[in-house]
Amino acid sequence: MTPREVLALCRQKEIQAVDLRFMDFPGMQKHFTIPVEALDEQSFEDGLTFDGSSIHGWQAINESDMLVVPQPETAMIDPFMASTLAMTCNIQDPITRSDYNRDPRNVARKAEVYMRSTGIADIAYFGLEPEFFIFDQVRFDQNEHEGFYHLDSVEGEWNRGGGELGTGRGQQVRRREGYFPMPPTDSLQELRTEIMLTARECGIDVIGQHHEVATAGQCEVDLKFAPLLASADALLGLKYLIKNVAAKHGKTATFMPKPIWNDNGSGLHMHFSLWKSGEPLFSGSGYGGMSELAMHAIGGILKHAPAILAFSCPTTNSYKRFVPGFDAPVNLTYSFRNRSAAIRIPVHASSSESRRIEFRCPDPACNPYLANAAVLMAALDGVQRKIDPGMPLDKDVYDLPTEELGEYPKVPTSLADAVEALRNDHDFLLRGDVFTEDVIDTWIWYKTEREIEAVRQRPHPWEFALYYDA
Repeated sequence: MTPREVLALCRQKEIQAVDLRFMDFPGMQKHFTIPVEALDEQSFEDGLTFDGSSIHGWQAINESDMLVVPQPETAMIDPFMASTLAMTCNIQDPITRSDYNRDPRNVARKAEVYMRSTGIADIAYFGLEPEFFIFDQVRFDQNEHEGFYHLDSVEGEWNRGGGELGTGRGQQVRRREGYFPMPPTDSLQELRTEIMLTARECGIDVIGQHHEVATAGQCEVDLKFAPLLASADALLGLKYLIKNVAAKHGKTATFMPKPIWNDNGSGLHMHFSLWKSGEPLFSGSGYGGMSELAMHAIGGILKHAPAILAFSCPTTNSYKRFVPGFDAPVNLTYSFRNRSAAIRIPVHASSSESRRIEFRCPDPACNPYLANAAVLMAALDGVQRKIDPGMPLDKDVYDLPTEELGEYPKVPTSLADAVEALRNDHDFLLRGDVFTEDVIDTWIWYKTEREIEAVRQRPHPWEFALYYDA
């Protein structure tokens, strides 16, 4: 849409409020609302002011004023708010009118510009597949004298014997047997369909939905592939819809990667390909039907994967998902079909147009603008430097002897390790001024002080079971 078309839509649909949304540095959506009369064509140029000092990781109090600039192509009629149109915004400095370097959406935009400047490709397509949980209840707290969480779901295996939500329905999902069950065992079918249809009504191209492997309401809703920036915008819109549809039904949705111990966690499988002049660049006659350029892109992603994970797996909880035997990839290698590898070449992508790779490490707690941009920058570095991805992992990892499995590099085991990898390996992100030193330093500081240290300082409930009687 153009600004004029947005204003015409507002008149046609009798819109009364305009919700202006943007993503903060760690990856949470923020918003404020104006009456529709305050929006005109000039608003799309001049922007509107807000206090940047109240946003995590952004401005100091003495330089707090910032601008949100609405992006008309993101306009969406909000299905949950009366007479409201929502738009995603870019962030600018009100004095210089330059794009703000810590605005995640700006990082994604710069990554696309840099890609085109290299001459390697003109479009990077991302197809994102977020997994998430929908629970019936959640309670949690931590203070000086107690710390706990409590999750519950009518689907939870623990309710089979009549737990808190035990209903005698006898249709609970057995642990790790939640993939594709039929209703009534799949109690969330209608809710997921409502999410899918609502998303499509809002212009978000969802191509399917299903129950996932874990017990207690693990779901997946898949987005159609789109250029880098558009795919990140779509994921933000989808997460908003998922949370609000769940709330409408008295439930709660979470994109926390590993909310349930001893069961599968939630990933964000990332399908990725490069195109130029309307032609796919990953299709070829090599391993898995891939081109030499695609293999070099795989090499770049695998080489820089520990640093990428600081953005694509950005929480301390993310690394509880990387446990052998729970479908999350722990080996930094690639394979045709094998889902235990960090990068899979989908076997059903037989046509040249559908040839792509699937990076299986990211999780849905990530900031998609930063995660997508980091993956693209690593792939471009691999192509530029012709990085060899090594040999594929085509064997069943569960049958491999320890010494052979040990030959393959592993994902980091903690957020601290991933952040340290980013500290030591980020030159590839700085090219084209895509990620600046300020962005890298601020990310490392925020993750270390606000998350890694905060978790490290607090006693864990399991420590009481281990050590209370020491």
